[in-house]
Amino acid sequence: MKELAGRLAAVDPDAGAAVAVIAYFDRLAETRAGVEALVRGAAVLAGCPARLADEERRIRVRVEPDGRRTDVVGAPGPGWPGTPLVPGGPPALWLERAGAEGPSVVDAVILERASAAVRSVLDRTRGRAPGPPVDDPALVEAVLDAGVPLPARLHAARRLGLDTADPAARFRAVAVADGPPRIVADGPARSTNGGPPRSTNGGPARSTNGGPPRSARDRLPRVVGDGRPPVVPGGRAGVGTAVAVADLPGSWAAARTALRFTGDGGAREPGGAPVVHADDLGGVALLADLVVPGAEPAPDVRAVRAAAADAPWMLRTLHAVASTASLRAAAAGINVHHSTLQDRLTHAEHLLGWPVRTPQGRFRLQLALTMHHLMDSR
Repeated sequence: MKELAGRLAAVDPDAGAAVAVIAYFDRLAETRAGVEALVRGAAVLAGCPARLADEERRIRVRVEPDGRRTDVVGAPGPGWPGTPLVPGGPPALWLERAGAEGPSVVDAVILERASAAVRSVLDRTRGRAPGPPVDDPALVEAVLDAGVPLPARLHAARRLGLDTADPAARFRAVAVADGPPRIVADGPARSTNGGPPRSTNGGPARSTNGGPPRSARDRLPRVVGDGRPPVVPGGRAGVGTAVAVADLPGSWAAARTALRFTGDGGAREPGGAPVVHADDLGGVALLADLVVPGAEPAPDVRAVRAAAADAPWMLRTLHAVASTASLRAAAAGINVHHSTLQDRLTHAEHLLGWPVRTPQGRFRLQLALTMHHLMDSR
């Protein structure tokens, strides 16, 4: 290659320099050079500063042409030649040289070979480059299984495209009713086709409807596992806590608990929301450990079930009273007159054996309804 570069240089200096660049980066790749060494090579060969900014992996490297690494300052210049790390992705590697007619042949070869080498290093050391996730349910299950050794879980996570190197990256496990487990990055909702907006790792929380940042329940971005949205219309899902990759088994346990609190809003489950976040349960989640599905129900649960069997409107009415701020709001929620609601509650209190219009009675009703729901969930 060196001899070929010398011969070409005698005929076409640019062609000879391009071949020399290819040989240079091939040698760096053979010695398994790191990211900084590759960026340094680009800067030295180009004779100007070179900059790498991979926002997905939070990697920023800038090297002067004399080989000194300096901190990245400011945004890339609009006229700098640059190239993405993956086809179709945003520019990530630049030569800090503005050219009126675009990059030279040699600059273009430097960028192409350096980006390919950097991508290879990042794939090897920090998981897959930004792009669509691997849709492998077996890998997802391995990441979520506490019985799998940590090195094996981290390897599976990298194959899924999860960032295992960034200590600030957070992910959530999602338990879907009648569906495989899923993993979502705790960040903005983005697409997975490589174009903006994308959804790989982290970033500020945004709402799923394009609005301003809100609570954790809005942080449902790209899904790892089957490529579908984490919550489908009409589906039920429990969303686990935001944790590092190594702690995802704990998030998965929280997600399965949250799933037990979900409901479809029908006659049997009028008070259960289709999507429940473990973050929102607080101490109520402890009830899931105490209430075993199929076990002998507590006396208050038996009373609720007996009342529900007495009238088709009973469960929805009790849920409305337990989950709204006032009786008038409860009446409006189930579309009945306030006096009708009062008559229903008089009948319900007779069947239950305790008042539901006092703070203590309402709290007792909430506990009974929650236990009733958990008795039928799994």
